[in-house]
Amino acid sequence: MDLFHALTDEERSRSRLDAKITALVLDDVDFVTGSTINELAERAGVSPPTITRFCRRLGCVSFADFKVQLARMTYVGLRYLKPELPTTTVSEVIDDIVVKAQDTLFSLHNQLDHDRLEDAARLLRGAGFIQAVGAGGNSSMIANEIQNRLFRLGCHVQSTNDKAMAVMLAAAATPDTVAIVSSMTGRDVELVRCLDLYRHHNVLTIALTQSGSPVAERASVVIPIDLPEGVNIYRPTSTRYAYLAVIDILANLVAYADRQKSLQYLRRIKEELVSNRDGDDRQLLGD
Repeated sequence: MDLFHALTDEERSRSRLDAKITALVLDDVDFVTGSTINELAERAGVSPPTITRFCRRLGCVSFADFKVQLARMTYVGLRYLKPELPTTTVSEVIDDIVVKAQDTLFSLHNQLDHDRLEDAARLLRGAGFIQAVGAGGNSSMIANEIQNRLFRLGCHVQSTNDKAMAVMLAAAATPDTVAIVSSMTGRDVELVRCLDLYRHHNVLTIALTQSGSPVAERASVVIPIDLPEGVNIYRPTSTRYAYLAVIDILANLVAYADRQKSLQYLRRIKEELVSNRDGDDRQLLGD
């Protein structure tokens, strides 16, 4: 049985003694992984053989095996062992989500490098073709949003969420291409491979990612997004709001760099929507 599940399964039948040892383990994992069986037994107020039997009931061969599995389990993150108590009411959930999003955007505002944003916008406006690349749940959405924002400004842009396709596109890219990639960790191996290929073919790249990461180290222009994630494992990541804000900033800068071209494309799109869907021009712009 998975040790994490065995320790945290509330439906698992436990004796009072096992429940006591389990609570001790979860309360101070660092102590347990570094202790001897005698030290743990003394803290729990039981005998060493009792600890051994406890470990075996959890599916471990011995106390030593238990400590190894416990160490592996904590590698995933202690926040999954002792998750933050979730909000319970609709009002609390609303406050939690909205306030966290506000905090994220405020933190982003304070850390944005204006010169890097200007450099990235200049590359995008001057590109003959733009490739937007992102893989994974959030970065896939970010790549698609880059295409969604830029095509309406007259940019020739294509997004991809497929790692194999991303590698092929990078291998076939020409120097008039600019690639913009998204990675919240900056450690995606295939994305790093793509950036190496872009560099080999003299293609300039923009990365939205964590500073100091492998992705950041390989990009021509890096827009670092370094935000604390928090410990609430149930709440969707608020960092994605920061990525969306950066895309909106870049799109706005691209639009202002050539207002007449942007105006031409935006008006053509809006005219089509008004004529065939909205019936008036008071609906959302372009969407």
